[in-house]
Amino acid sequence: MLFITKRISILLAMTCMATLQAEEKPLWEAGMGIAGLNFPNYRGSKHQQTYLLPFPYFIYRGKWLKVGRDGLRGLFYQSPRMSLDISLDGGMPSRSDENTVRQGMPDLDPIFEIGPSLKILLAQNVAHTRKLSLKLPIRTAIATDLTHIDNVGWLFAPQIRLETVIGADQRWKVKLAAETRYASQDYHDYYYGVAPQYATPTRTAYSAKGGYSGTRLTASLSWQLKNVRLATFLRYDNLHHTVFDDSPLFEQEHSLMAGFAIAWIFARSKKRVTITNH
Repeated sequence: MLFITKRISILLAMTCMATLQAEEKPLWEAGMGIAGLNFPNYRGSKHQQTYLLPFPYFIYRGKWLKVGRDGLRGLFYQSPRMSLDISLDGGMPSRSDENTVRQGMPDLDPIFEIGPSLKILLAQNVAHTRKLSLKLPIRTAIATDLTHIDNVGWLFAPQIRLETVIGADQRWKVKLAAETRYASQDYHDYYYGVAPQYATPTRTAYSAKGGYSGTRLTASLSWQLKNVRLATFLRYDNLHHTVFDDSPLFEQEHSLMAGFAIAWIFARSKKRVTITNH
C-alpha cells in the first residue's frame, strides 16, 4: 500500500544504457502499518473523503510471484530491458447520500482493476540510482461490495516513470510519473452516467462515451530503515477535454489526492534471494 510516481526530458541526457544490478534480500518480510488518504469521491467530484486505517505490510520476492510496493505482480516474462507482469489498481467506494450531485443514485462500490502490463526500461545511469521506464497496462475493472460482482469496462493507462535514489546511504527514493488514461464507455458510465430513472430537473439523463479519460501526475517520496518504512505521495488529475466533461456529475477539471503510510517490519525469512534491478 505504498503507492506512486512522475516526469522526464533533461534526465535522458543524464542517463546511459543499463546493465543489471543484483542484491540479496529476504524472500519475505511481514509487518503492520497505518495509512492516511484524502481524495475526491471520484475524479471530477468536488467532494473529498478522508481515511485513516491500519493495513498489513507484506513483501514476497518469489521467482514468478511478487508482492511489494507496486502491489501483486505475476511475472510472465523478464529480460534486461523488458518485463510482462500483472497490473493492479482500483477505486474507493463512495456514498451517494454524501455527494450533492449524486443524491438518490446508487452508491459507488469499490473498483478492483487487474490486467497485463508491459514495462520497458528506457534508460538507466551507471550507478543504477536513476532509471526511466515506460509502463503499458491494460486492465479490466470490476465493481463489488462482496454481495455482487459487476464488470464495468476496461482502462488503458500508459505511464512514463522516473525513479531515483538519493542520499549517501540511498535510503530515500523519489518517483515521478506521468500517465494518460483511456477507458471504455462502461467504465466512464459507472462514474458519470445518469440512468433515466435517476434524472431530475437539475440532473439530466446522461450516457458516457469511451475515450480520453484525463492525464495524471504523481510524485512520491519513500524512506526506509531496517524495520521502518515511510512513504508519502501527491497525485494530480487533469480532466480537461475528457469525453465525460459534459456529464451532470462532473464538477471540476482538476483534482488532488494525497496520502502517507508508515509500516513496522517485525518478521523476515531466513532464506534470501537475489533481486535484479533493471
